[in-house]
Amino acid sequence: MPHRSRLSILLLDLPPEHHAAGSAFWSGATGRAVAPDPDDEDWGTLGSFADGWHVEIQRTGAGTPPRWHVDVETDDVEAEVARLEALGATRHRFVEPGGFWQLLDPAGMVFCVVGVQTGEEFDRHAVTWP
Repeated sequence: MPHRSRLSILLLDLPPEHHAAGSAFWSGATGRAVAPDPDDEDWGTLGSFADGWHVEIQRTGAGTPPRWHVDVETDDVEAEVARLEALGATRHRFVEPGGFWQLLDPAGMVFCVVGVQTGEEFDRHAVTWP
């Protein structure tokens, strides 16, 4: 059965000791204020950029190195994970709550496969896979 997906979110993962400085830097670099998530103090957004590409800031736990990672959003998480595994990705861990997969690309870089998060932008920019 066909499913859809798109590369949709670039996340800046910042451990507590780097969170304030990293957030301030990327706010200044993009000219956008970080809008905090009212429901989660560990999340903020710089908003939507070209073609609905979102840049988010995430406070991670201690011990996680500062890094960027991308989210692939999809209307069928398991089908998209299987498609990406066929291309060389490997499953790293299933994340609860949220019900999404953290995977590694062939070079070992972390990325996530998540359910649809951007609504209308997903509908406009998603690719349909057989």
